[in-house]
Amino acid sequence: MKSGTSRRAEQAALLSARYGRRARAAGAVVGALAAVSVSFAPSAAAYDEQSKQWYLDTMQAEKMWKVSTGKGVKVAVIDTGVNANTPSLKGQVLADDVPKAVAYHATVDYDGHGTSMAELIAGTGSGGGLQGLAPGAKIVPYRVQLEGLKSGAEKDKTPEPAEALRAAADTDAKIISMSFGGMTTEEDEAAIDYAASKGKLLIAAVGNNADDGKTNFIDYPAGYPYVIGVAAADESLTVSKFSSYGNYVDVAAPGAEIPAWCNATFRAYCDSKGTSAAAALTSAAAALIWSAHPNWTVNQVTRSLIDTAGRTWAKDDPSKYAGYGFIRPRVVLENANYDAGPANVDPLAKDNGGDLLANSASSPSPSASTTSRAQQRTSTGGTSAAGSSAAESSNNTNTLWITIGAAAALILIAGAGVAVTRARRAR
Repeated sequence: MKSGTSRRAEQAALLSARYGRRARAAGAVVGALAAVSVSFAPSAAAYDEQSKQWYLDTMQAEKMWKVSTGKGVKVAVIDTGVNANTPSLKGQVLADDVPKAVAYHATVDYDGHGTSMAELIAGTGSGGGLQGLAPGAKIVPYRVQLEGLKSGAEKDKTPEPAEALRAAADTDAKIISMSFGGMTTEEDEAAIDYAASKGKLLIAAVGNNADDGKTNFIDYPAGYPYVIGVAAADESLTVSKFSSYGNYVDVAAPGAEIPAWCNATFRAYCDSKGTSAAAALTSAAAALIWSAHPNWTVNQVTRSLIDTAGRTWAKDDPSKYAGYGFIRPRVVLENANYDAGPANVDPLAKDNGGDLLANSASSPSPSASTTSRAQQRTSTGGTSAAGSSAAESSNNTNTLWITIGAAAALILIAGAGVAVTRARRAR
């Protein structure tokens, strides 16, 4: 196992490379633009970003919207903040729903990442901006300490992810979307358990650290029980080479060649790749399903996502790259009589290592455990996946899981060579 120092050095190199490709505002120099495709937002030039959202056709969004748009479902986006004034998000962001204790600058996005995720989930597409997969859903923004937030008074006033997660768990938001990593402390783990005990659907990006074939960090919160870990797939429905893999991947969703804001100036969109977008779109898919079936519990929504996922392997032998398969909310929505199974049975109970979700709908306030998986992690935040050595966690720096740049090479998610037996997240 690598030392904490070498692991942090590798992560620093990865982040340095990412940010070297990241600053792509309209006035950037030509050399900086060489590695990325840039298009201007409607305020800067006439361009329709929706033409690049290939997955809307693949997932048959127009057909799904005839049944559900996500109306009535609130999605808490824990991220870098959400700019509520982009053309696509006007009227979509419920800033007043954020608890005061964690509401500092919730609608001031210091990176552009959180706004991108919010648009992918619930953007209206107005003004040629991004079209959300669940345009009827509403976004509740949580601005937390992640990459890009400078130290000082500004950072001190901004809550940690665990604090925001607990606050969101006490609201009526049904889904909590987390496109970042680095939640590796006992406090973080306890916050995850607490939110799960409140019946929230927790969805997170697994990370973008498998690019070179040698480094593969599956990060937390995606690695925790009760969190749906999402891998990134491209237009041919293959998992991208950058997408982290291992026993913690639950499903795959679109995550390659997807537009996102280049930075916090909100003047231009860039082509992006990353499990961030995949997690956001999975959150949107869940919102579509929950809107159509408002009386379902988190167990039933989760089961419907898993059971209807596209795969060529056995359901009980999930892939370490794509988990249970590529999300297909359409399959749920097109069947008005779809049976999502029992409300009080966790479909991932074996993987989750417990029955915390069994009574979450009727008994929403059990205390959170703080001693289980924390014992598996080292002092540097590293962990070995139960039953597999394929995955390592990152250090405890909170990291965003989206990369601005060209599309990556691919790994097929089909075939017996990919499927593995796993003891996914046993405590």
